Amino acid sequence: MSLRIAFMGTPDFAVPALEALIEAGHEVAAVYSQPPRPTGRGHRTRPSPVHACAEARGIPVRTPTSLKGAEAQAEFAALGLDLAVVVAYGLILPKPVLEAPRHGCINIHASLLPRWRGAAPIQAALLAGDPWTGITIMQMDEGLDTGPMLLTTRFPIEAGDTASLLHDRLSALGARMIVQALKTLEAGLLKPTPQPAEGATYAPKLKRDDGCLDWGRPAAELETAIRALNPWPGTWFEHRGERVKVLAARVEAGLGTPGTTLDDKLAVACGAGVLRLLTLQRPGKGPLPAAEFLRGFAIPAGTELACPPGSTAAAQGGHKQDERTVAAGQRHPTG
Repeated sequence: MSLRIAFMGTPDFAVPALEALIEAGHEVAAVYSQPPRPTGRGHRTRPSPVHACAEARGIPVRTPTSLKGAEAQAEFAALGLDLAVVVAYGLILPKPVLEAPRHGCINIHASLLPRWRGAAPIQAALLAGDPWTGITIMQMDEGLDTGPMLLTTRFPIEAGDTASLLHDRLSALGARMIVQALKTLEAGLLKPTPQPAEGATYAPKLKRDDGCLDWGRPAAELETAIRALNPWPGTWFEHRGERVKVLAARVEAGLGTPGTTLDDKLAVACGAGVLRLLTLQRPGKGPLPAAEFLRGFAIPAGTELACPPGSTAAAQGGHKQDERTVAAGQRHPTG
């Protein structure tokens, strides 16, 4: 038996789940995704990864800018769905949309709820030094990732994990789990469990400037931020009028004025310890090991590396501020 579903998602994180549902034999009546937007250096308008996947599979795609209007809600209800599966869609689902499918709307969320509700749970878990992460399959309600949990699977965060690595592992895990969830639903055995009242935290959406490195912080925290914000928004400093990305680094012992290079091989003094920069990238260039990078962009000992005044940064300890209990009923824009 298959279910008639709508799939609602936008980024590449959601693509494996869509493909898994198709391969499992479910009828995907329509795919909802964010409208095509200009991307890349040429600013060419391109469909989202989910949009492109659906078109390649011959599935109708809808790209409304909002689902709050009566017309959009009527079009959704007219699909006659058993279920909607939502993965990082990017639009608020109003109550009429949540209630239109026979079994409501189910979300694949990349955290162990209630920890890290919100838009950037993968990065938040790394920034906070969490030992575990995982996937929660959740029945959606009108709150901020507050709905009852249907399935949860966790795995350890390993030393050296980046957001990119966790993204891929969690994406694949979510695809497997949503197929399992729908099998269990069809058998009438899917039992919702309310989220615990304690321990809810919020991971807000990251911004392009959030990766500026604050050298006054401990080197260990900055190394964690470099992994947590890789690949986006990336961590960086400014030098000679350029924003230089740091893609990998190592913590070392040492003392010095924070932000000052201690040798000509990119050992940078921090608030505690030293950060050895290992892989860097200039604007419009590819990533390079430090030795190759320095051949074309010398940074001698005694150089002061800057984070521009007014920059906001997860790499400046923003994760400390985000570990807070969230108010019940706050709306989640990403689904």
